[in-house]
Amino acid sequence: MLHPPQTVSIGFVHGILSGVHARGQPLEPFLVEAGIAPGLLGQSDARVTTQQYARLFRVLTERLDDDFIGLLSRPLRRGSFALIARSALGAPTLQVALRRAARTFRLLQDDVVLELVCRAELAGVVVRFTEPSATPTVFLQEVLLRTAWRLMAWIVGGQLPVVRFDFAFGPPAHAGGYGKIFPAPQQFDCELSAFWFDAARLKDVVRRDEAALHVFLADAQAHMIVPRRTDEGIGARVRSHLQHAQPAWPDLVATAAALHVTVSTLQRRLALEGTSFQALKDELRRDTAIQRLSTSTVPLAELADELGFANSSAFQRAFKCWTGSAPGSYRRSGGL
Repeated sequence: MLHPPQTVSIGFVHGILSGVHARGQPLEPFLVEAGIAPGLLGQSDARVTTQQYARLFRVLTERLDDDFIGLLSRPLRRGSFALIARSALGAPTLQVALRRAARTFRLLQDDVVLELVCRAELAGVVVRFTEPSATPTVFLQEVLLRTAWRLMAWIVGGQLPVVRFDFAFGPPAHAGGYGKIFPAPQQFDCELSAFWFDAARLKDVVRRDEAALHVFLADAQAHMIVPRRTDEGIGARVRSHLQHAQPAWPDLVATAAALHVTVSTLQRRLALEGTSFQALKDELRRDTAIQRLSTSTVPLAELADELGFANSSAFQRAFKCWTGSAPGSYRRSGGL
């Protein structure tokens, strides 16, 4: 299956680097090794590919020898995450797996406790910091929630729908990208960061073994931090159709016909998912352009044609609107 390219906001890149930045270490070597242009850090609307994003996390864990990339008061040596995951494998249910993983995590560091809380029909994994006066970074809370959720979802077979994400901070500048990282209703300025799910799922059977863990760990960063694009919903069908139709880039009418729905039905169903045909089309063209600029030396005129623009000037105007910078500058920053 051909998957559309994805990108993430530069705000998440700043987050990944926050531990290194707080220690006064230079950021450029890590970015260069991950294939990310250091100049993009200064562009608030810039984006990087999900491959670059996951690669940066991997580079940081390897160079720092720290599975939590400098975010905690002392390093979690490489292999710590594998130990946490392995501690949950032999559990009979999700509830026991959660408690075992949380206990192992607590043994490895002093800063944070993951607590399982039950309220009526909901179960929650709550992030509680041991030093009340400490102000943990936004990214540390983001990565703790995302990692705990995705690990437990994987443990029980891949799916653990979240009812709500709570964040103990206000909406960050990159909150517009939260929908893909945290695909459920979100509440900010909460007392504690947490994710909540149906308490009945605590009885789910653990379905993974040591062999499955070995495969999972081979690309753990992508599993944990890269947004998972759902294959469900009308938006996913539109993205898939546009991806397969390239470089034709069909319009709304042609796409509705290809999906065997009326134009009004397609528009209404996309609106229910919080998007529109033009937004999906522009998102795909933006992400394709960033990926091509990051990985090739394709001429801008040729890329404009691939993306369905009338000419290079029209493409460059659109790209600047999407990312805040011209494609030529973006490419030069990347050293291509």
